Amino acid sequence: MTLQNQLQIFRPWNEQEEQDRAELLRQTADSYGRENPGHWTASAWVVSPDRKQVLLAYHKLYDSWSWLGGHADGERDLLSTALREVREESGLEQVRPVSREIYSLEILTVDGHEKRGQYVSSHLHWNVTFLLEASPAAPVRCKPDENSQVGWFGLEEAIAASTEPWFQKRIYRKLNAKLADFPPQVL
Repeated sequence: MTLQNQLQIFRPWNEQEEQDRAELLRQTADSYGRENPGHWTASAWVVSPDRKQVLLAYHKLYDSWSWLGGHADGERDLLSTALREVREESGLEQVRPVSREIYSLEILTVDGHEKRGQYVSSHLHWNVTFLLEASPAAPVRCKPDENSQVGWFGLEEAIAASTEPWFQKRIYRKLNAKLADFPPQVL
């Protein structure tokens, strides 16, 4: 299924997702690279099977605990992008989608910054978030060029760990609340 189709069937959870979805439906599907000032990224809300914990990384660039994810870099399958980024940023080998459908949408502003000695202009991330699941018992490791720590947090602890107020209030709180629609599987 194309991204455009996924966006069309996505049901917004709140006004932010409704507004962002409307804008994302207007964007070009050719912005999978970083050349444009607005381009596609994929994030993951990685939860434990019991839905009581979430995996975060301490990102050096933002000096904060945050979700995992990154640029599509040409990849048109954003779920694959989210899975790749989680594996790269956390070292997790066993991670699976709770659903293949889009979990959340966000248009994120990124201030200008330096990365690896090069200036990166301010830009927009047209972000698609997927709900992924992994075991907190599985070994994790940091990716030294991007993060300094990776760890599991209780749902409320994850929100408090972030030092970015907008993410705390508008993103992470929303992602946790949406978990009610994805109860743990009883074996």
